[in-house]
Amino acid sequence: MAFDKNLDKQLFAEAIQFETTRITVGVFSYNDGTAKMQISRENLSNNTGEYTFAKLGRMLKEEAEKVIPAMQKALAAM
Repeated sequence: MAFDKNLDKQLFAEAIQFETTRITVGVFSYNDGTAKMQISRENLSNNTGEYTFAKLGRMLKEEAEKVIPAMQKALAAM
């Protein structure tokens, strides 16, 4: 069965802005299933000024310090 965006419910989301990137912590439930946390990164494009998806990979200490409180809020929403 293919992924259906209409079945994916966002229960929580918080975006943390940095100079050229933003990291979003979210909680989603697919088809009323178990709530799961998702952490994603978007980088600001120099050409278009728009944010585009990027692999989260590693975080700087500054990023982790700001993301951890958002993760704790997300845990409370699960």
